[in-house]
Amino acid sequence: MSIRELESLFKPKSIAVIGASNRPKSIGSVVMQNLLKGNFHGPILPVNPNYNSIHGILAYPSVSDLPIKVDLAIVCTPVDVIPEYMNSIGEAGIKIVLIMSKDLDKVLFDGQNSILFKVKEIAKRYSIRILGPDSLGIINPHIGLNASFAHTSATKGDIAFVSQSNSLALSVLDWANAKGIGFSCFVSLGEYSDIDFADIIDYLGRDPYTRSILLCLDYIKNARRFISSARSTSRDKPIVVIKSVSVDQTSFVFPDGLKVLKDLVYDASFRRAGMLRVATFNELFDTVETMAKAKPVRGNKVAVISNGFGPAEIIKDTLLTLGGEIAKVSKDTIENMKNELGDSFVGENPFILESHASGLVYSGAIRHLLKDKNVDALMVVHVPSAFTSSEDIAGNVISSIGQSRKNVFTIWLGEKDSFKARQMFTIANIPTYDTPDEAARVFMDLVRFNYNQQILMETPESIPADFVPEQKSVENLIKRAIKENRFHLNEAETNEILSLYGLPVVDMKIVDDIEEAVLVAKELGFPVAVKIVVPEVVDKMSIGGVVLDVESPEEVEKACISMKNRISQIRPDLEIKGFIVQKMYRMPNSYELFIGVFDDSLFGPVVVFGQGGYKTISKDIAIGLPPLNMTLAKELIQQTQIYQLIKESSNDEVDLDGLRISLVRISQLIIDNPRIKTVYMNPVVVGKDGVRILNAYIDLSLEEVDPEKKLAIKPYPKDLEERVNVNSHKILIRPIRPEDEPKYRELLASLSPEDLKMRFFTEIYDFPHEQLARWTQIDYDREMAFVAIPLNSQDQNIIGEVRVYFDADNETAELAIVVRSDLKRRGLGTLLMDKMIRYCKQKHIKEVVVYTLKENLAMQALAKKFSFKVKESFDDPDTVELRLKLH
Repeated sequence: MSIRELESLFKPKSIAVIGASNRPKSIGSVVMQNLLKGNFHGPILPVNPNYNSIHGILAYPSVSDLPIKVDLAIVCTPVDVIPEYMNSIGEAGIKIVLIMSKDLDKVLFDGQNSILFKVKEIAKRYSIRILGPDSLGIINPHIGLNASFAHTSATKGDIAFVSQSNSLALSVLDWANAKGIGFSCFVSLGEYSDIDFADIIDYLGRDPYTRSILLCLDYIKNARRFISSARSTSRDKPIVVIKSVSVDQTSFVFPDGLKVLKDLVYDASFRRAGMLRVATFNELFDTVETMAKAKPVRGNKVAVISNGFGPAEIIKDTLLTLGGEIAKVSKDTIENMKNELGDSFVGENPFILESHASGLVYSGAIRHLLKDKNVDALMVVHVPSAFTSSEDIAGNVISSIGQSRKNVFTIWLGEKDSFKARQMFTIANIPTYDTPDEAARVFMDLVRFNYNQQILMETPESIPADFVPEQKSVENLIKRAIKENRFHLNEAETNEILSLYGLPVVDMKIVDDIEEAVLVAKELGFPVAVKIVVPEVVDKMSIGGVVLDVESPEEVEKACISMKNRISQIRPDLEIKGFIVQKMYRMPNSYELFIGVFDDSLFGPVVVFGQGGYKTISKDIAIGLPPLNMTLAKELIQQTQIYQLIKESSNDEVDLDGLRISLVRISQLIIDNPRIKTVYMNPVVVGKDGVRILNAYIDLSLEEVDPEKKLAIKPYPKDLEERVNVNSHKILIRPIRPEDEPKYRELLASLSPEDLKMRFFTEIYDFPHEQLARWTQIDYDREMAFVAIPLNSQDQNIIGEVRVYFDADNETAELAIVVRSDLKRRGLGTLLMDKMIRYCKQKHIKEVVVYTLKENLAMQALAKKFSFKVKESFDDPDTVELRLKLH
């Protein structure tokens, strides 16, 4: 399926309305009226055998009777006739259909399959894209298109709105019109049996009329496609999402009772994609409107000026609740304000002015605070006063802000007295709000959005030491358990797998009887912990199956007997199959944490981190989606309250780097071994002396798992690494990694001015971090870049690169290649080109295209080696196209 067909949905040149009607208040009638009122300039062709004309427009009895081939077919007929019309649509060559009819999945077509099943079957046969069923329709004000049954249309704007729910879409449309908010397009997905959020986001990412995208969703169907499209688009256009939360939405419960809610997993996916989630429609549009006016966010430290104590306190409380800070204004700034303004304010942030403070007082305070390095943003509040003019003060505020790079939010309370002042701020492009809590919430939304974007563009750190897990041994352990039809690994197997991935477990052994337990305890050294072995029970503490700090052989024997007796009384159904003897591990000034992994039905493996310990059922958890790197692991840890406690009380003595490495290795473990379904590690102790896992278990899936489909984000494709020889030098050709940014910068810096021109069509010498991040932090589902690294060199710099960008339909790949200037003409370019062409064939790409300068004879010679055809460019006489058909 192709997003090219979406051009006919968003910008059709002709429309057929199947099921158009003259019957009042029918969908077919409302759609015709909306199309005619919308000033759509193309032909509108109603199809209904029961009418000669509909709303004054000549009607046609069938699709086959249409005089022209139309771009878009709108279906609003009874459900039972839709398959017949779909066949006619396919035969007429129409490639996009908007289905407004509903309940297609509830009506049977042939006694077995539903109407929807049949419709999708026909659509597949004719390569038809479907919006809906049960879609409200689509509105594109920029071309006068109102192909919907909405009660009103939308005005022109630069915000795209995409909704799953028709009722919410109608509410938003009504609300936005009342607020004077315009749209670049307004789309209702309905049941989205075909066209989904990912398709729409991909299209809107390329739409010149769209500046920002708002999503209103209940659920998504394909996590990988959604995250991939959102990550790609949100680098250029902000995506703000509002999502409903169901009452019963538990996703997974760990053995100690810790519940992970499905909504938290959605939150993690939104953050990972660089999106911003908000809670209400007001917040949704306020945030987008502020994004259009606000300057780049510098931080979360805010100074507040107000002529009333109450509003300032509301801002302060809201900021602190949402993770913001009240700026610690410097003594010099406060002194300067006092010298200029006298005693007209209280010298502490928030700054409270007199109720009748003049515009000069406001402007003086603003000028000083905007100069203070400790202030990231400023909020200015005005409460109406009989002794001052709201408009005069607004004018002083506007003039005092000047060219400052810091954000200033204005809150002018009241209605009638403040109306003109707010208009002045709007004209001056200064964010203005009706209430103080609204301003504080929107500011913190911008802070969160900025943070999500930074994570999206941040160069991840490499793991301090290279580590290669003993993957073959892990596979053998898993295969043995599956062969024995065991989904639950015992403690010894779990510890062995974790240690094979370099995770720090504590020494332990499983024994069959009490006598052997005593011998092992002596061997490990006292004190020890003794636990029962009961495969049916994971949380052994819950049945009294754990004794800690056992100091002698006699105490070992006593502990074993005591546990056996206790369990035989409270759970006589359980069979004790042995004992675990584990070396007691004590770490001073340490913290007990929890690390877990579970399989979410939509997003696949999910990493959970938070506060741990005996019987911990805590809300202090954070969610991450693999693959994790050191940067993402750090972000995961920093989301929790336990991290703040560690930072405040440990003076940086806790081994947080070791904790991050453990999270990255757990992530890699579940990527490499798709049969691993659940990992439970609690407690994980971290302190000055490192990290230790004191208790863990692993559960497996007994069914075959497709590793390609399991993960919501495609991991680094290690299987594409290849070692080659170039003139007796060993070279590693591998996919580019996010942490390659410094090395990639060095490659570009090493290129001669001529080579820079050949690669980028101009001599560029400065590559900003944002651009380098885009080139190194790629989505392996959408593009590929292979880099060449010498294996016999200590620094292992990148000496060459080949890159392709796939079009949205995965049919064409645009290729570019570069080799370090001092290493050209040694065969490296040929190897890189061969590697990429083989990869494109594997991806079933139909054609590879290279755009290059006419003077770049070296590139043309290389392309001819691989049978590329040279073609003159119609757009630019200085360039040529090199094309290679693959399939």
